Amino acid sequence: MSSEDVTRILVVGGGYVGMNTALRLQRKLKQELRQGTVEVVVVDPEPYMTYQPFLPEAAAGSISPRHVVVPLRRVLPQCTVVIGEVTAIDHDDHRATITTLAAEETGNGAIEVVYDELVLAPGSVSRTLPVPGLADVGIGFKTVEEAIGLRNHVLGQLDIASSTRDPAVRDAALTFVFVGGGYAGVEALAELEDMARYAVRYYHNIRPEDMKWILVEATDRILPEVGPEMGRYAVRELRARNIDVRMETRLESCEKRIVQLSDGSRFPTRTLVWTAGVKPHPILAATKLPLNEHGRVRCTPALQVDGVDHAWSAGDAAAVPDVTAEPPAGSDGPRPLCAPNAQHAVRQSKVLAENIAASVRGGPIVDYAHKYAGSVASLGLHKGVAHIYGRKLKGYPAWFMHRAYHLSRVPTFNRKARVLAEWTLAGLFKREIVSLGSLENPRAEFELAAGTGRHNEAS
Repeated sequence: MSSEDVTRILVVGGGYVGMNTALRLQRKLKQELRQGTVEVVVVDPEPYMTYQPFLPEAAAGSISPRHVVVPLRRVLPQCTVVIGEVTAIDHDDHRATITTLAAEETGNGAIEVVYDELVLAPGSVSRTLPVPGLADVGIGFKTVEEAIGLRNHVLGQLDIASSTRDPAVRDAALTFVFVGGGYAGVEALAELEDMARYAVRYYHNIRPEDMKWILVEATDRILPEVGPEMGRYAVRELRARNIDVRMETRLESCEKRIVQLSDGSRFPTRTLVWTAGVKPHPILAATKLPLNEHGRVRCTPALQVDGVDHAWSAGDAAAVPDVTAEPPAGSDGPRPLCAPNAQHAVRQSKVLAENIAASVRGGPIVDYAHKYAGSVASLGLHKGVAHIYGRKLKGYPAWFMHRAYHLSRVPTFNRKARVLAEWTLAGLFKREIVSLGSLENPRAEFELAAGTGRHNEAS
């Protein structure tokens, strides 16, 4: 794929920044795309964009999994969507190497794409630590597959606890440990605890107080984005629901399904959810572009890669100076960076597309400037915390604000309408508490019938 006759814009990543940047480029460069003088190529391992703030509600069953994702080919009809993974970028030669699904099947190797403008928006990946046993039993929470798998797993543990007379097996099945007190960990735990508390009313031998929900956080606070006061309120709210919140505590080991914490506690458990932070995507290290000490691409306020022409970045992958923040007192050093969160990613993608379009057409580019508006977090159905423009909300108002904000930010009118319809129906009817664990191994029944496998319960 060469770019001799066309200006090719390569967007690495189809997440929130990548998809929204390409979506806006479709509108800004409509004439050029129609004439064939510009081509936008979007590369991502998945054919959809996941709206991650809705993952906790998807795990709790409040939103259907298919409404948490946006199909790239449907919303980007004027772009070329390549399902694959960028494994190397040689920006000096303006060439990217991509491994596609077909290449893996045929063994013919990867394809190369020559580009004129590079947009790096691969997002981030889960940051793990060398904790003994973590790789064997840990469950992540960054993808819709992990969210639905965790929902099925939690409901499956209730079934195990209900059907055994062994107290050790029962206690382990009813103990749920979440590591990480940020948005992902707190919201996932709160939503799933809410769902499980509702589900156990249909189990004759399990009571809500039989379950142990444990949140482990290495620092002295949770949800730092909503401020100290709202963070303390969130702790009180969780503990009032009999959730064991342990701060300034670390996970030491989880070998043989035994969780050992730095405070000396030990818990047999069959559920360990790891949400202790993220790190930049590994592809950034293979680009030879300038990175900061945390592995993010150093950028100018205009979202250009610092000191590199025709290269752009935004979102979790980019270290963008926050021009609205004051420099540290008594220091001539650089301004603080924009936090790698969804709020900045949404707005950066808009400025990024505008600047790329201006660069292609030879116009002026502008700096990204957005003063932090605040944060919202859900603590389960009808419960939440928020700190918006200096105002602090909690309980139902904060929960309503959480839903309203994210409904306004989820891409496409189609998804907005579907999510709103599901919320409306969920308010009129009871929760769905069905576990579809067989989704993780759909051929198990056929293998059993063919005599080549074992039934799920036997494995």
